Amino acid sequence: MNADFVRAIAQLAKEKHISPDVLYSAVEEALITAYKKNFGSAQNVRVSMNKETGEIHVYARKTIVEEVTDPHTEISLEEAAKLNPNYQTGDIVEEEVTPKNFGRIAAQNAKQVIVQRIREAERGMVYEKYSDRENDIVTGTVQRIEGHNVFIDLGTAEGTLLPNEQIPNETYEYHERIKCYVVEVKKTTKGPQIILSRTHPGLLKRLFELEVAEIQDGTVVIDSVAREPGMRSKIAVHSTNANVDPVGACVGPKGMRVQTIVDELGGEKIDIVKYSESPEEYVANALSPSKVISAAADKDKKICRVIVPDYQLSLAIGKEGQNARLAAKLTGWKIDIKSETQAREDANMAENAEEDKQEE
Repeated sequence: MNADFVRAIAQLAKEKHISPDVLYSAVEEALITAYKKNFGSAQNVRVSMNKETGEIHVYARKTIVEEVTDPHTEISLEEAAKLNPNYQTGDIVEEEVTPKNFGRIAAQNAKQVIVQRIREAERGMVYEKYSDRENDIVTGTVQRIEGHNVFIDLGTAEGTLLPNEQIPNETYEYHERIKCYVVEVKKTTKGPQIILSRTHPGLLKRLFELEVAEIQDGTVVIDSVAREPGMRSKIAVHSTNANVDPVGACVGPKGMRVQTIVDELGGEKIDIVKYSESPEEYVANALSPSKVISAAADKDKKICRVIVPDYQLSLAIGKEGQNARLAAKLTGWKIDIKSETQAREDANMAENAEEDKQEE
């Protein structure tokens, strides 16, 4: 060990953004192991390394006892007193036992341990960085595709896009830049595993937060998000400022803001609706683009019964029930949709049944 070694540690610490003390501690631990392996496994030793010159000293540590049972780790009070009359039982005596050729052995062991400790420190930093970004959005490039798993290069780490977190029918090209949602960061023996998603509702929410300045400053608030990834989404918003239209702010001039998000999600259609404290109004808004004639909410059963024009029934329900299903997810209400004709017929049937009952 010499001054060059010390400078190398300082340079490594700077490049890897690791405290030099972490590396010095690792080196000292490695040297203790090396000494015990090569010069005396039974001894209790301490290694000291000068952080300026790289000079190494090894000290055997012995505990002062009344009666010695293990001469490798213990020393009698009588023997200790010869070294220093102030020693007492229980004190630790250190004696330098640095071997002449220890530097070469030390260097070999230190190199291996430093590499390992740097790897551990880097993994730790990656975990800390990305565990703080759970439920946040990250941008990366497609690095490789193995089976159905897509691996995303995030710059300082690699994220995994599992099959169930991929938008159906979305294809990924090598080196393509995409935005993903950080679902979870796990600690594993091979380092942190970052689970990403393109299907999570949180991705849509974060994309709007990035794109809409009024959401960033708190003027517009996102209340709820419902997604069927790759197909259609609904997002409910309200404004804290009466002069700001929350839907208009999210749509943007000539629809540019929402179109940017649609493009990022591969053409997924997005309905932006106005949130309301009134369940009837909220459900009616959520059924957009369908128009609603009337809505009645049963708060006990949390069902909202909605009447729509005859020609808009299929639009309100949506293809395979998608529009109604998303509206229910968005609002948290069960929605019973009927056309004007159906509602009229039901009302007539109920009226006739009541008349028959009275006649009886």
